[in-house]
Amino acid sequence: MIRKITFFLLIISLASCGSKKKTTYNKERKVSVAPSKTIIEKGNSPRSKRKAEEIAIERKADKIINSALAFSGTPYKFGGTTKRGMDCSGLLYVAFSENDISLPRVSYVMAEEGKEVRVKDVEKGDLLFFRTSKKRKRINHVGLVVATDNDEIKFIHASTSRGVIVSSLREGYWNYAFVKATRIL
Repeated sequence: MIRKITFFLLIISLASCGSKKKTTYNKERKVSVAPSKTIIEKGNSPRSKRKAEEIAIERKADKIINSALAFSGTPYKFGGTTKRGMDCSGLLYVAFSENDISLPRVSYVMAEEGKEVRVKDVEKGDLLFFRTSKKRKRINHVGLVVATDNDEIKFIHASTSRGVIVSSLREGYWNYAFVKATRIL
């Protein structure tokens, strides 16, 4: 019996030896990892550079949108590029060129520019392309996205019946005629 008690005490003492560490707290902290060779200054991190680029693109998009909105109410004129008359591709051609970005003059050639984006990823400044003629199989209309509110996309374009207006992609006619969206900026 004494052997069992001695054995039991020995096991308890061995098990408890490493279980509690003595901790001390210094006011002075020591760093055990060497600093990186590259120094990232505040505001120059890759993340902040990306954010700055996004802000610049958004500002550029706002300027282009404002240029296009200045033509609101302008009557439709095939081939027009002035306040006296404007067509859909002429509207975007002028709005982008006023902001030092060159685009082709006609919508089906414009549709070949930029990077195609999914409708759910559309942002302000993107272009929307439509096929409004049943007879023709190519793109013949274009609009500029001015706002995205939840799942509604609003775009400015030159309508043959109402001139330069803002419409919604939710409208049955435009939703049915929609072909694709592209990002120029």
